[in-house]
Amino acid sequence: MSDPVTTGGMATRPQGAAEPVAEAAGAARGLWSDALHDLVRRPLFLIAFAIVGVFVVMAAFPSLFTSVNPEFADLSRSMERPSAEAWFGYDLQGRDVYARTIYGARPSIVVGVLAVIAATLFGGLIGILAGYFGGWIDSLLSRMGEIFLGLPYVLGAIIILSIFAGPRSGASATQIMFIVVLVMAFLGWPLIARIARSSVLAVRHSDYVQAARGLGAGPARVIFRHLLPNALAPIIVMATISIGAYISAEAVLSFLGIGLRAPVISWGVAIADHQSLLRQSAHPLLFPAAFLTIAVLAFVMIGDAVREALDPKLR
Repeated sequence: MSDPVTTGGMATRPQGAAEPVAEAAGAARGLWSDALHDLVRRPLFLIAFAIVGVFVVMAAFPSLFTSVNPEFADLSRSMERPSAEAWFGYDLQGRDVYARTIYGARPSIVVGVLAVIAATLFGGLIGILAGYFGGWIDSLLSRMGEIFLGLPYVLGAIIILSIFAGPRSGASATQIMFIVVLVMAFLGWPLIARIARSSVLAVRHSDYVQAARGLGAGPARVIFRHLLPNALAPIIVMATISIGAYISAEAVLSFLGIGLRAPVISWGVAIADHQSLLRQSAHPLLFPAAFLTIAVLAFVMIGDAVREALDPKLR
């Protein structure tokens, strides 16, 4: 690299050094603008986005959808089938299944979103550091990620949750939810790390990165100002799809009796509570399972649409 030109004892920037940085910033803005324009023209994305919006409102304000107390029980109505009075019927304890399904959205979605945020922040940071510095740092962080990837997800969750959040642990409902989030993020971060590392490796030696270094930018500025914005797209896609995966994982863990449990009301808990009654009457299990399936599919559809919109080759 040529030395800076000095004028009157003052060092000036190399001519043309700033152009690649400006071009990269403009290209990033153009990519997101084009992606947004592409997304609003996709009917499936709009439908999935609307479904997720309804679930988010449902989780935040369940009283807008029902005025029934989900904990109120009337044993005289035990296992009554759906009717005009109770759209989803009643469960074994005589509780309104519709109300419990509505209120079950909050824990399920909160667990999924928080687990994704935690896994994305930690895994994204590990992947970006590994891709940027390379060498022994990359080798160490990559090997650590491979060790976690080698752990069976469900088996690892069963072991950890049985120790820290089992029925005999004495943990409160809030503590159990927090532990479930941490366990899912703890076992899921390597996938985000791999994607972040690959994205950084693809742009680490780009002209605008080299120009930023030539202008005196330190590692933190290069990472957060130039590498992260250009590596963000695949991370966002993976995070969006992972929300649905974590919501589904919460239901699986609750079904196995080691995830969320009463008094928490979630879709997974509702399914677990009535798994033994499936042959007798399916409606207490069917409706929470349907809501769970729709939510997971909606998040996956949004992730797929965002992936295609951000990749010009797939448009």
